[in-house]
Amino acid sequence: MPGTRLLLRYIRNIEAITEEEQERIFKAHVAVVGCGGLGGYVISHLARLGVRRITAFDPDVFAEHNLNRQLFSGLSSLGRSKVEVIEEALRDINPEVEFYGFKGRFQDFWTDDRGDYTVVIDALDNLKDRRELAGWCRAKKLPLVYGMVAGWYGQVGTQFPGENTLDKICHLAGKEKGVEEKEGVLSFVPAIIASIQVAEAVKIILGRGELLRNKFFLIDLLDMETEILAW
Repeated sequence: MPGTRLLLRYIRNIEAITEEEQERIFKAHVAVVGCGGLGGYVISHLARLGVRRITAFDPDVFAEHNLNRQLFSGLSSLGRSKVEVIEEALRDINPEVEFYGFKGRFQDFWTDDRGDYTVVIDALDNLKDRRELAGWCRAKKLPLVYGMVAGWYGQVGTQFPGENTLDKICHLAGKEKGVEEKEGVLSFVPAIIASIQVAEAVKIILGRGELLRNKFFLIDLLDMETEILAW
């Protein structure tokens, strides 16, 4: 383990995980594709857990309609690059994190980024980009954790190389744009789905627990119902 200062930062992790597992979290490199409703919460969780290297991709700036649900949005951040705002915030949350932010679509940077990822987290909002991201992860033999949100509802799944769960989900959806645009998103839904995504990523890093592989987790927060579909 690191010295006393870092131990105090992570002391509440211990018992839930071992010190050796905390070291594995330190050494992980996680890519987060999308820095909006899901991505902001994902990045915050990863930084607080102790993931030392986080790479993020997002071409957008914060807009007023983001204020209802996006963790790092605020009046002072309107019009500013999401990855730049997040990078500044992480210096205060956990200065040990090496954050690599790319201001653009992930497709434009795959050959230029830091690579060597442990896991990739999909925080996108449309099916076309999700398909492309899943294809890239398959080609690079990387595990992918994806999440989707709309209204009161959320969905999470994990896809390993050689699996095609996300393709099946996208086929069932039948639209390029996610239902988020039609149904809106309430602030607590991305927070919950992002938390489940990070839990999946940590289990991948640690090689521990039951993953949502070849499964699809759905949650209805209005009627407080959950379901897991297996493929």
